[in-house]
Amino acid sequence: MRIRVVDAFSERAFAGNPAGVCLLGPDGWPDAGWMQRVAAELNLAETAFAYPTPLDADADWGLRWFTPLAEVDLCGHATLATAHVLGEDTGQSGTVRFSSRSGVLVTHRDADGEIVLDFPRAEVTERDVPDGFAEALGAKPEAVFGTGALRDLLAVLPDEAAVRGLEPDMTALLKQARRDGLRGVIVTAPATSGAEYDYVSRFFAPVVGIPEDPVTGSAHTALAPYWARRLGRDGLVGLQASARTGSVRTSVHGDRVHLAGRAVTVLDGTLLAGGLGGN
Repeated sequence: MRIRVVDAFSERAFAGNPAGVCLLGPDGWPDAGWMQRVAAELNLAETAFAYPTPLDADADWGLRWFTPLAEVDLCGHATLATAHVLGEDTGQSGTVRFSSRSGVLVTHRDADGEIVLDFPRAEVTERDVPDGFAEALGAKPEAVFGTGALRDLLAVLPDEAAVRGLEPDMTALLKQARRDGLRGVIVTAPATSGAEYDYVSRFFAPVVGIPEDPVTGSAHTALAPYWARRLGRDGLVGLQASARTGSVRTSVHGDRVHLAGRAVTVLDGTLLAGGLGGN
């Protein structure tokens, strides 16, 4: 079975966020335990599995995402990576509809290779800072927001330097996430004056086996509406300031958020052992 590794939200290899992509045959989903084992073997933030759904009027492909530890409800960079692989295989631009745990997700690939994801907007609501959160994070946030069904905590710091210099206590952050039922923690701040982007962020999700995610598309479904409201304009560019870095162009459209970026395939291989549903 063919498996590819794609660096998403980047125009060059070895940057952005690497995702595994496995295109399945038309027979439906294999055993979930097998997909989880493949994701654990690749040990990337997420591995996407997709199969064609010709009889589904609402979608062209089914899509699921697995971290090394768990299946997740939404993943931006692995969706972009999957759309990129489909575009490479066909040589065509155009729209692809994916059926997922988060409903039907639409992607559009331009002729020049940029891909736009149409994702559900996260509901961002200010809340009190949880007990012990500042200590676990290693910084006192100016404000903290819930993100509804996304289940992330969005913490706002005063400036870009504070985000870049952050060194969270991962053990404490893991305990916090388990206690509060969180998927992860988004940390953000305005960009330094004169930068070519509008805001910076980082994302930590030790509870699903990702201490720090390089570039997190789903987190931008909360970042986009927050910064659009705060900055008073819609089309923005977010830089995720991880060690690999990556940029996401965002725009808000009612209850949807558009996330745009590029991708590069860096590995194309064959899975030799443990066939579908195998041990």
